[in-house]
Amino acid sequence: GSETLFARRDINTYHMPRRHVPLIDGEFYHVYNRGVEKRPIFSDRRSYQRFIATINYYRFIHQPMRLSNFFKLSVEKRSSLIDLQNRSPSHITISCFVLMENHFHLLLQQEPKGDISVFLRNLCDSYTRYFNTRDHRVGPLFQGQFKAVRIESDDQLIHVSRYIHLNPYSSGLVKTLDELIQYAWSSLPLYMHPPDNSSICNTSPILNAFKTRDSYWKFIADQADYQRKLDNIKH
Repeated sequence: GSETLFARRDINTYHMPRRHVPLIDGEFYHVYNRGVEKRPIFSDRRSYQRFIATINYYRFIHQPMRLSNFFKLSVEKRSSLIDLQNRSPSHITISCFVLMENHFHLLLQQEPKGDISVFLRNLCDSYTRYFNTRDHRVGPLFQGQFKAVRIESDDQLIHVSRYIHLNPYSSGLVKTLDELIQYAWSSLPLYMHPPDNSSICNTSPILNAFKTRDSYWKFIADQADYQRKLDNIKH
């Protein structure tokens, strides 16, 4: 329940520029950032796939090499390295995510000895190098330091997950709820169908609040049009 899940944990130390709100081991955070000057950070299917691969690689505390060098290895060596990583400690556990054309949202839990700030720095630095090299550009890709909002209750946790999963619909990127449930650059499909062992998301903290996957979907769908109206007002 809320009392045990959201009890205050030890404050974790990190070496990024100091944040106003400390990031605490065991706590959940809604983390997000957008492209500099609101410019696109994803240009095609391959760039979305690369960002997800970068999340998956840098969520672990120890990396033997840069992701770009990892992709140069043989399939056999990559598979062996992934097995090693899967047995090593992580910075974070990912509850849900969505990637939009010019921004991203992540719902993360900071692991003991992990560091959300280090994870985000590695993720954004690696992806920026990839994007700049491929698109022949220079300079920052993301708009300053990422934003992190601490989740303070079980109720807030499930509502933030709904907000994240509704993003493609409320922004008009997809037109129907049928398209939303199939949106490839979101964790929502993992919530609707049992993920395999290679999934980067742990859906349990959120799905445990619902009797079935269908009841979680109803929770999302019932708010869809209201959130779209709010998004239209905001713009």
